[in-house]
Amino acid sequence: MNTREAKKEAFGRLLDIMDELREKCPWDKKQTMESLRHLTIEEMYELTDAILEGDIEEMKKEIGDIMLHMVFYAKIGSETKDFDIADSLNFICDKLIDRHPHIYGDVQVTDEDEVKSNWEKLKLKEGKKSVLEGVPTSLPSLVKASRIQDKARGVGFDWEKDEQVWEKVEEEMAEFKIEADSNSDKVEEEFGDLLFSLINFARFKDINPDDALEKTNKKFIKRFQYLEIESAKDGKVLGEMSLEEMDYYWEKAKSL
Repeated sequence: MNTREAKKEAFGRLLDIMDELREKCPWDKKQTMESLRHLTIEEMYELTDAILEGDIEEMKKEIGDIMLHMVFYAKIGSETKDFDIADSLNFICDKLIDRHPHIYGDVQVTDEDEVKSNWEKLKLKEGKKSVLEGVPTSLPSLVKASRIQDKARGVGFDWEKDEQVWEKVEEEMAEFKIEADSNSDKVEEEFGDLLFSLINFARFKDINPDDALEKTNKKFIKRFQYLEIESAKDGKVLGEMSLEEMDYYWEKAKSL
């Protein structure tokens, strides 16, 4: 692995390249924080894909792409004299020290849950009006639900046992079925409640619901594409096949 000095040198190299590109490259000169935003989101999703795939080489590349974006934003901030990369780095360093009094102070903690609880309480002392303020409004709904629940847990608003959470899932399932069977206007609301309760149960089982769903997405894609390829080899046309015929290939895909 690289030495501390090598890491500092690499970071300085990125800063130098960013300065040069911002000065000389027509595309880089044109960019704003707003124009970079959607590209940054895309890079973050590419990193999460690499993580789910366990692709270390791709993770290394995507982390570099994201670092470029962070340096780019800071460069733009320095041009407007609002902030630079040192301000951002010192801010996070100071925050980490303040939020870890069990490391940098005399606070005693016994486990991870206590660390999380202290973190949320410290945020309130810093002037936050709600523990939920830190949940970005633009987060995907599945991720947002998980973060909302996690933050509420940090201040003690939570079930005590997973059996209680599962009872809530069953309760919401029953309510959803009633509304679905009657084609009620409340069916969407009840479906949302059911999803929220399932996400909550996943949290109690240490399952990341977004990761779990994405893995299922990938599994479905792999099996469906197998169905498409293998049925075509047998001279079949997907849109003209019966469900029983498609299920034959689906079952074969599941055995791979």
